[in-house]
Amino acid sequence: MEQIFIPAAVLGSFLILVVPGRLRYYYTLSLVLFVILVTSVPAFFQFFSPLADASAIPVSPIREVMTSTNWVFRGYLGELRFTLDPLSAFFILVTNFTVLTGILYSRGYLKAYAKTKNPAQLALHNFSYTWLHFSMLAVLTIRDGLSFLIAWELMAVSSFMLILFEAEKRATLKTAVNYLIQMHIGFVLLLFAFLLTEAGTGVMSFDALPAYFANHSNTGLFLLFFAGFAVKAGFIPFHTWLPEAHPAAPSHVSGVMSGVMIKMGIYGIFRVLVSVQSDWYTIGLVILIISAFTGLLGILFSIVQTDLKKILAYSTIENIGIIGLGMGLGCIGLALHKPVLAVLGFTGSLLHVLNHSLFKSLLFYASGSVYRATHTRNIEELGGLVHSLPRTAGLFLLGSSAICALPPLNGFISEFLLYTGFFKGLGAGNEYLSIVFLVVILTLTLIGGLAIFSFSRAFGISFLGTPRKVIPIQASAITRDMIFPQLLIAFMILGIGLMPLAAISPIASLVETRFRLGPISSGVFYGTSLNRISLFGLILISIVTLILYIRTLLLKNRKPEYGPTWGCGYTHATSRQQYTGTSFAENLAELAQPVLRDREEFRTISNEDIFPRTRSLHQHTSDIFGRGIGKLTDLSWYVLKKLARLQTGNIRHYVLYAFIFILLIFALLYLKLI
Repeated sequence: MEQIFIPAAVLGSFLILVVPGRLRYYYTLSLVLFVILVTSVPAFFQFFSPLADASAIPVSPIREVMTSTNWVFRGYLGELRFTLDPLSAFFILVTNFTVLTGILYSRGYLKAYAKTKNPAQLALHNFSYTWLHFSMLAVLTIRDGLSFLIAWELMAVSSFMLILFEAEKRATLKTAVNYLIQMHIGFVLLLFAFLLTEAGTGVMSFDALPAYFANHSNTGLFLLFFAGFAVKAGFIPFHTWLPEAHPAAPSHVSGVMSGVMIKMGIYGIFRVLVSVQSDWYTIGLVILIISAFTGLLGILFSIVQTDLKKILAYSTIENIGIIGLGMGLGCIGLALHKPVLAVLGFTGSLLHVLNHSLFKSLLFYASGSVYRATHTRNIEELGGLVHSLPRTAGLFLLGSSAICALPPLNGFISEFLLYTGFFKGLGAGNEYLSIVFLVVILTLTLIGGLAIFSFSRAFGISFLGTPRKVIPIQASAITRDMIFPQLLIAFMILGIGLMPLAAISPIASLVETRFRLGPISSGVFYGTSLNRISLFGLILISIVTLILYIRTLLLKNRKPEYGPTWGCGYTHATSRQQYTGTSFAENLAELAQPVLRDREEFRTISNEDIFPRTRSLHQHTSDIFGRGIGKLTDLSWYVLKKLARLQTGNIRHYVLYAFIFILLIFALLYLKLI
């Protein structure tokens, strides 16, 4: 049945470009829902197949869709095969949910652009959104190397078009070019990795990796694949596109890119890992080292940002590091023949993929609501928004608590699995490995503490206190259709936090199956502890709910009054005397100065300045890893501007270009170079 559904969806996407404006959103939403239904049903049964007997599915017209694992399309260009297994099914379900919340949120968010964007631009945006969805699903189900790279390129181009939504801004255009350059660096690395696979096996496919790894060193090819996928995932030092692209894109696109698109890199690493045959110890150590630096530096960079979306973007890098720590733990567990460590590591990593897709998309949507209401993302200009935007403040606080791994929310569960695994690993190997695990535990603890610091700063400066700048707040710009998808995500965050085994059990089963670990009873490792955590979480929520209910009853007949905060007798306090985002993080920025490269622009007042003029202070933190890529981007920008001169609008020049091209082809043929 997919032979009909999928081509119909692909062809139907082109109608987005011609559907009338008032119907375009509903048509796009219908198309996205159709694709989600067609792909989520078989993915659901594939993902939960280890826990249930597929033969128990009743016979029906859609049973074939539910249980199918291979879809083959034949055409003039050859055969295209899509393969579904529990690993790809898990990522499909995560992707579809985030894409759904993104398209729901976009309806309210894009209303403000109806007057500034023409219908063709909005149509192209919706078209690119659907093709980003298509390409991610293709990446997750294609095994052939060449077809996979084509889908990978489609994903890069469609996301590039989404970033270019506000291309009239020069900074956005430059950011998009930088993004495209780095995506092609990753593409070239993956191409080399597939070509090396083909040279060793004769087949350019993921399915050929087990044969290659069985007869060659595993480390070299894996690291080549890892580098290619790390560009998309945002591992340091391959991350420099991410903190620029996320703020430039519309908020619903940022949520999808951060929530699931970068996870295509994580999927690619897992897809290679399931084929690795040896060198687990070396591979695990390399992943642990890179991931520890990624997590620690990511959250450090997040703390000193003043752009709300940049704070979230660098936090994404931090969470990619946490996901990588789980992968490294799993690899070392396989090297030591300790299936408990492998299951805890890989399960914690995959669960954090799901958790991060939820709370990070929620935070990006909430930040988009702040931008819609205030027209600024600079936290130094915000303050006191909890009074005018209470729902957005509550949702941002929930997402912040989840990303800081506070119980009883979902982020705590995945990090709990990782902590459990690393503590169990302290005595599993030699003393050197125990030292490595101890350092990782300390690093993970430091990352968690800094995350609380970062999001206390982001929430406190933006939503608490009093406004730091007079900004007209348009609370009506945040419509119900922007709040509804955030509530869906909040429900999932609470659900996983209170019923963790419902998410952990199928993921653990997936890990045991794909890494050939055999059946391992999940209750032996974490069932009892997590059941207690769920119980304590329910008790905590019940107590808080009861206290709030009693408070509501006590204040029912009282009229709330608002006034200035008591200033210890000082009655002329102003908003300028509050902490700013910069002052909040100043001490930490000084401690991390060698890494953060914080730069101040301020002309001091000398003794000769009897009547000093007005001074201004500008602080800027540069990413130490962005210099090389920045120079490459500047060079590409310069070349593109020079090439633009060739577009003269004169037909004679274009005929001349064609004539020169033909002469070049003849010359190459004569020299037998082609």
